[in-house]
Amino acid sequence: MSIGRSVLRLRYTLAVVCGLLLASTTVFGQGDGIPTDEASISAGMELFDGNCSSCHQVHEKGVGPALKNVYDRRDVKWLTKFIKHPGKTIESGDAYATALYDKFKPTIMPNQDLSDEEILQVLAYVKDVTVKGPAKQATAAADASGTEGAAAPQGMVVSSNLLVGVIIGLLVLLGIVLIVLVVLANVLTQYLRQQKGLDEEDETYINAKFSFASIFKSQVFIGMSSFVFIMIVAKVTIDSLFAVGVQQGYAPDQPIQFSHKLHAGYYEIDCKYCHTGVEKSKNANIPSANICMNCHNSIRQNSPEIQKIYSAIENDEPIQWVRVHNLPDLAYFNHSQHVKVGGVECQTCHGEIEKMEVVQQHSLLTMGWCIDCHRKTDVNAKGNAYYDKMVEMHDATSKEPMKVKDIGGLECAKCHY
Repeated sequence: MSIGRSVLRLRYTLAVVCGLLLASTTVFGQGDGIPTDEASISAGMELFDGNCSSCHQVHEKGVGPALKNVYDRRDVKWLTKFIKHPGKTIESGDAYATALYDKFKPTIMPNQDLSDEEILQVLAYVKDVTVKGPAKQATAAADASGTEGAAAPQGMVVSSNLLVGVIIGLLVLLGIVLIVLVVLANVLTQYLRQQKGLDEEDETYINAKFSFASIFKSQVFIGMSSFVFIMIVAKVTIDSLFAVGVQQGYAPDQPIQFSHKLHAGYYEIDCKYCHTGVEKSKNANIPSANICMNCHNSIRQNSPEIQKIYSAIENDEPIQWVRVHNLPDLAYFNHSQHVKVGGVECQTCHGEIEKMEVVQQHSLLTMGWCIDCHRKTDVNAKGNAYYDKMVEMHDATSKEPMKVKDIGGLECAKCHY
């Protein structure tokens, strides 16, 4: 009997301990199985941006319902099943899934090709944003993006705040110098007035009254003011002339919100897959809608942006993309010559395109910019018999690597003819 009671007590103790463990994991955010570590949240943010953000937001309703506290409304097992196969879940007669469809029909979420672990990571991100709230979510998103899409172009744009600060600083410094000079002049005048034996001319100078009007009317002030004015006008005119045709930082709105950060960055799709002419043509060419359909005939079909592609195909109309990089007609540029022969990476001219949510013109694309590149860039002669004789002749007279400028890269007719 005592043994039986001991067994019962042991079982009771184990049950209590298990209950306490379950309660403790629930309190610390692990009872629902959703991870809370930063790595999972960061991975979940990438997955959410790539698969969910076009239809869902956490705190606001979009094409689909807001996802705030979704893990409290349904358990993880149900959410996993619904995210993977929403259509089958609705067809099974599930009351909650059917109610969602009735509310948002005819839109239905496409099947998501995500593993159980990836779904948990998405839920980890949703839970983190839910806890932080809308304001902190916006701040976190800005920090995560690093303001890459709106980064100021290098070497062209000067911060207006910095410029204003410099001007204000100079004015303050000039005011201090002026005050010091006035004080010194007063001290010296007072000192001279106490001296005896001054001649008439010195007396006249010391007793003369100071007048600002006389300064503005003086020939020296008028001459210096005119010179400064002419220099400012000349500087503004020259800068304006040099800026004609320079579109660095240009980032137009496109008819479809295509994200290079998502496609080229997160999914690592090669630029040449979409821009098929880059190795064999003068132009890199804009991808046709058929290339988009290689993936989107089965991926995110119900996305409003993807529907624009379907509409263009059905109506047999081209998508009116806005050109970002555009050289004047007087300049010749060949993509295949640079990419295929020269081995130049896309990022050399276009910047870190894989980090741009909205594409912008990264480089100046001026003649001076091109010439500077030709002066500094080594010729990609390795394994190319076309350059063997040129390299041999160059090495006979120079110890420096052969640059583009050494093979005619600075000749006018190379780009203008």
